[in-house]
Amino acid sequence: MSDKFPHLNLPDIPLRLRREGAIIKIWDMLRKKYVALTPEEYVRQRFVAWLVSELHYPASLMNNEVSLSLNGLQRRCDTIVFDRTGGHLMIVEYKAPGVRITQDVFDQIARYNMALRASYLTVSNGLEHYCCRMDYVNSTYSFLPRIPGYDDAAANR
Repeated sequence: MSDKFPHLNLPDIPLRLRREGAIIKIWDMLRKKYVALTPEEYVRQRFVAWLVSELHYPASLMNNEVSLSLNGLQRRCDTIVFDRTGGHLMIVEYKAPGVRITQDVFDQIARYNMALRASYLTVSNGLEHYCCRMDYVNSTYSFLPRIPGYDDAAANR
């Protein structure tokens, strides 16, 4: 595509794009509306499509751009996946493909998780994906070799 929208380490999907004046927008299947196409949004839409189509995460149990209050400040979590009882199963944080996944990225998602206490934390820039499973009983976490499918994630909370 271009430097802003390179080939990602995610399956190709047909993108629903449209132009509104000078702005190109992409269809967000979770928010059910067109949103501005940015490099981060490009990653989000491809990643969500992968979670739904190949890892069998129910779109009905996922939300994008979820507001949360953290230390009195309003923040936005990129994607939250819920379990079938409404609990927070996974938080996903996206970065543009040109943004490296660093400790700062994990610190950001960990801050969000203080309010949500999700079982899994996932970060992706479309090229690299990392997922860790939280263990609240032992106050630890462990990185997984791959992002689990929905049934595995829900069964191993």
